[in-house]
Formats: sequence, structure tokens, C-alpha cells
Amino acid sequence: MIIHHLDKENSLLNQFIAEIRDKEVQGDSMRFRRNIERIGEILGYELSKSLAYQQTEVETPLGKASVRKTKDQLVLCSVLRAGLPLHQGLLNYYDHAENAFISAYRHHKDNSEEFEVIVKYFAAPDLNEKVLILTDPMLATGKTLENVNKALLGHGTPRQIHIISVIGSRPGVSYIKKVFPENTHLWIAAIDEELTREGYIVPGLGDAGDLAFGVKL
Repeated sequence: MIIHHLDKENSLLNQFIAEIRDKEVQGDSMRFRRNIERIGEILGYELSKSLAYQQTEVETPLGKASVRKTKDQLVLCSVLRAGLPLHQGLLNYYDHAENAFISAYRHHKDNSEEFEVIVKYFAAPDLNEKVLILTDPMLATGKTLENVNKALLGHGTPRQIHIISVIGSRPGVSYIKKVFPENTHLWIAAIDEELTREGYIVPGLGDAGDLAFGVKL
């Protein structure tokens, strides 16, 4: 797996990361969603540099201009519900992309610390020979992404897989390196070292879905 860890360099991305982590700022759910969206835009821009392009011409009011446009067919796939603001950030830039959505949640049997990831709702186009961009804001254990990828296999084999996450754990990153193809790209803003026994990232930021859309039952 090729890992692109973007907060290692100074950029405006770091300001947005600081705000979504800050417990005094993240309580504003509208600002939290917008910051996740802006992080998606930045990660999407960085990812765009790795896509395939072709030379073409466009007609301007004064003549013809030679330009380069991506020739890849893209599919954006997000994990509901926390992935929606991140998905929107990518869609702001990849407005011609096809879209897929999948629901995945942790099921703790008998209130134990052990859990399994259950996938329910799933809608996706044909993936054969396309570039698949999987988005999940919090890469904790990596099991959600593994299960999402397994579910997607029934819709074809993509030519390339990119994963976009906001914050990940070191154990989660190590895990997905084992279960995804070697030529998979991970675009991630920040990687934290710790993961609790319950599967939460430390220091992380809390529950991204709750912060974006409100606390669930």
C-alpha cells in the first residue's frame, strides 16, 4: 500500500484538523461538517495528481486551447453516515464521478468489547476497470473498510483503489495494508498511535457521525 500522510507538511489542512479535534470548536456541527468537507477537497486535490490524463482541445471564444483532462472513470463510495461530508468534499471536485453508498456499523454482542462490522444498505454502479475511491473519515480498526471492500467485489474489479480518511490509527493502517491490494493508495490527513480496546482512536476526535449529525440512540 502506498501511504500519503499529509499532515507531515505545513498546509491549511492542519488548521482544519485542529478545529475538528478541538472540543470547544467541534461542538458546532455545521462547522464540523464544513471542515470535514474542506479536508475532503484537499485530499481529493492531492489524489488527482496520481490519476491518468490525456491531452485534448477546447474551443474558447478566441480560438483553441490544449488542455489535459483526466481519462479515468471514477466511483466515489462512502460509508454512511459519517462519510457524507467527506463524500461531498470529493464530489465538489469530482463532479463527473459515479457514486456508491454503503451502511456499516459495529455490533457489540452482549455489550462486550468485541464487535463485528455489519454491512446492510448497499448501492453501487459497475466497478470493472474503474478507479474506486473509498471514503471513511475515521480509519480505526480497518475492519469497516475491509467489509466494505468485500461487499463491493460483487460489482466488479476496479483498476485502482484509493482510500481517503481524515484520521486513522496506526494499528488500523497496518491492518488495511494486509487486506487491500499492494497498489492501493491511502490518502490520510493524520495518523494517531493509539487505539482503545473498544476500537476508538486516541486522541482522535470522538464520534464523527455524532459530531456531524447528532447523537444516535
